[in-house]
Amino acid sequence: MDKTSKVPLYLQLMEDIIKKIENKIYQVDQKLPPERELCEIYGLSRITVRQALQELEREGYIYKLHGKGTFVATKTFQQNLVKLYSFTEEMKKVGKTPTTKVLSFAEIELEEHLANKLNLDTNEEVFQVTRLRLADDEPLMYETSYLPKKHFPNLSATDLVERAMYDVFKEDYKIVVTRAVETFSATLIKDKEAKQLKTEKNQAAILLKRHAYYNEKLIEYTVSVARGDKFTYTVELDS
Repeated sequence: MDKTSKVPLYLQLMEDIIKKIENKIYQVDQKLPPERELCEIYGLSRITVRQALQELEREGYIYKLHGKGTFVATKTFQQNLVKLYSFTEEMKKVGKTPTTKVLSFAEIELEEHLANKLNLDTNEEVFQVTRLRLADDEPLMYETSYLPKKHFPNLSATDLVERAMYDVFKEDYKIVVTRAVETFSATLIKDKEAKQLKTEKNQAAILLKRHAYYNEKLIEYTVSVARGDKFTYTVELDS
C-alpha cells in the first residue's frame, strides 16, 4: 500500500483484492484471509480493511457467511429491464446452460387474495407451478407461477421441464407475452427457498413480481426470489 498516495487506502486494498480475483489468485468460493490477517499483510487498520471488504461485498466481488468468513463470489448476472426478457434466453446470451427443475405442479382454485392479483373470479382454476431456475447447474431463482387454466387447458409439468414456459405458450396455444409489468423489492430468503437455492436462510434476495399479458389478457402471475449475490438489474432512463 502506498500511504503517500492521494488514493484512499481502502480503495488501494480493494484494487489489490480485485486484481487477485481477476487473475484467479483468489478462486470463486475461496475463503479470504480474515480481517486480522489482512491487517497484518497490508499494514492497515481494522477499520480500513473492514471498509474495503464492505465495498467489495456491495459491488458483488465477495460474500459473507455468518460465522464462516468471507468468500470470493461468482460474477453477477446483469439484467437490462428496458425490454421483455426470459431467464432462458438471458442465460444463453452469457454462455450459460439454463435448466429448470419443476418442484411442484398443481391445479388449484383461487381464493380472494390471489384472484385479485390475477384479476380473475374467486374459485377460478389456475395452475400453480413452483420451479427452480439454474444456470450451469447453479441454482439462481426460486419461482412460483400462477397460470389461468382457461388459457392453457392441457398444460403439464413435463411441458415446463422440456421447454421454456413462453415457448410452450407460443407453440401449443398461440399465445405470446406482449406486455409485462414487474415490481422489485428487497426480501430475505426463507428456509424452503434456501434449501433449493443452496444458500443460507435470511440472506438478502430480490423479490420480483411479474404480471404478463397477451394483449389485455393476464396470462401469468409469477413471484420470483432471485439470489441477491447473483443478480443486478439495470434500468436506462431517458430525459
